[in-house]
Amino acid sequence: MKILIAPDSFKGTYTAAEVAAHIAAGVREAGGTAVELPVADGGEGTYEILRDATAAALVEADSVGPWRDPLRASYALSADGTAVIGLAAASGITLPTSGERDPLAADTYGTGLLMVDAVRRGASTILVAAGGSATTDGGSGAIAAIEEHGGLRGARVRVLTDVTTAFEDAAAVFGPQKGAGPEQVLDLTERLHRQAAALPRDPRGVPRSGAAGGFSGGMWAQYDAELVPGAEYILDAVGFDRLAAEADLIVVGEGQLDSQTGQGKIISAILARNPGKPVHAVVGSVSPDLGGYAENFASIVVASDADAMRAAGGRLAQEFCVSRS
Repeated sequence: MKILIAPDSFKGTYTAAEVAAHIAAGVREAGGTAVELPVADGGEGTYEILRDATAAALVEADSVGPWRDPLRASYALSADGTAVIGLAAASGITLPTSGERDPLAADTYGTGLLMVDAVRRGASTILVAAGGSATTDGGSGAIAAIEEHGGLRGARVRVLTDVTTAFEDAAAVFGPQKGAGPEQVLDLTERLHRQAAALPRDPRGVPRSGAAGGFSGGMWAQYDAELVPGAEYILDAVGFDRLAAEADLIVVGEGQLDSQTGQGKIISAILARNPGKPVHAVVGSVSPDLGGYAENFASIVVASDADAMRAAGGRLAQEFCVSRS
């Protein structure tokens, strides 16, 4: 009996790899075979999963944070010339600053510096995982850094996103999460409209152009970046289809199972690709608005800590063995 364990992170508490390891420990203790496959959808954890999946080399470079504080940031560079950059590494909301955490001042200049550094080291393709940003600058900071430091020299840019929000809506949708009050959201929205009108092509109305405060739309408009659904890209990169076909059942997970789960998140992508295997969910919590979406799962187990995750894995393995006997 083989169980494929493919969870997302429990945001702010457990990484996807930690969730997978805890569930897998329970499966193995119960005599089952566990295959750990941590996943992401373009947001939190995407950079780490792609870095590990591609066996890329870790590169450190000088950069700046969202409020221009100097820092050393890392990204991954594979032998085939693909750089994997987590936008949060230099433009993330959790990065420290010596000054005020002003949502209007935060920009993506540091991410642009990492992109230029990757090009200088031979990158021909740059993948940017767009989750976790502190910024709503429409990518203007990154564009400034790139143009000031020699451009992309023909490198192709792909931005992995976990949202379909359009450029002009980025401040209204995500600004409050980044500390912007109502008046600041209005100011940021007006600025995005001005930026859109000044870019080589207008990103307004383009699906996924609002990711990371419009960073994805700025890259699309300025550098013809491809805006890619992160969930689908990740599943391809980690070989999900082959592993799912070999498994007897699949375990998915995320911090909260809710009505947004079916809107392009990694669990919805897994369900769409499922080759007919039972899918069980191990999650931190379940929202009351989940409704009929719960019918997609053979079972839903709430497990908000490591011991509960381990116990959930053990129960699934035992129940599967009983059902097969």
